[in-house]
Amino acid sequence: MFMRSAACTCSIQSLNMAVEIAESSGTTNQVEWAKLIKARVAAEFERIAAAFREVAGNQDGCRRVRTEAVLVILEEKRATVLANDQAGYFIRDWQEIGDQVRHMISRDERYPAKIRSHD
Repeated sequence: MFMRSAACTCSIQSLNMAVEIAESSGTTNQVEWAKLIKARVAAEFERIAAAFREVAGNQDGCRRVRTEAVLVILEEKRATVLANDQAGYFIRDWQEIGDQVRHMISRDERYPAKIRSHD
């Protein structure tokens, strides 16, 4: 239950951060473009988090612990990315999302070694 409550709180915070881009970080068009990109990034993080939460809900023991560890990493990465309010960051680094979120998680040193060996 705690994981779902924390996830809901993070989702609400993510939605709030998803529209925040510093007006001084680019032209009006760049800022608007970055806001759209940032909203897509927030949605991608949420999509992946929802999938991991669903998987964790169907697991027992060690597997669930590993999946929840991945969720913690995901939430920290999401908070870091969405805290950035610079238009250029989102235009340059997130215009094409692809599998960036997955790579961010799997490159984290806390990512469970057993899972990493299957990547």
